[in-house]
Amino acid sequence: MGKYLFEANYTQQGAGGLAREGGVSRREALTATVAGVGGKMEAFYYAFGDPDAYMIVDLPDDATATAVALTIARAGVLTIETTVLIEPETVDEAVRMDVPYRVPGD
Repeated sequence: MGKYLFEANYTQQGAGGLAREGGVSRREALTATVAGVGGKMEAFYYAFGDPDAYMIVDLPDDATATAVALTIARAGVLTIETTVLIEPETVDEAVRMDVPYRVPGD
């Protein structure tokens, strides 16, 4: 499982739907969306300003995260940005790797 941060902004149409349906209802709907593809919602928050909402989710892989983001974006009620989150243990593994690299101009 990978961990992903989704940052979302409501369009005018999406904000209208949120006002009619309520925040808890939207959290429940998005939690069901994530669960429907084999994932788990870790956190969901609304925020003042930009972005309007944050979700931290565990999903099976990058393809699944891409599918979730595309499905939400295609609906036209949210714009969404996705960030792959990396655990500290992964960073530790990465810094131990020997990567061949030549600086430009050398």
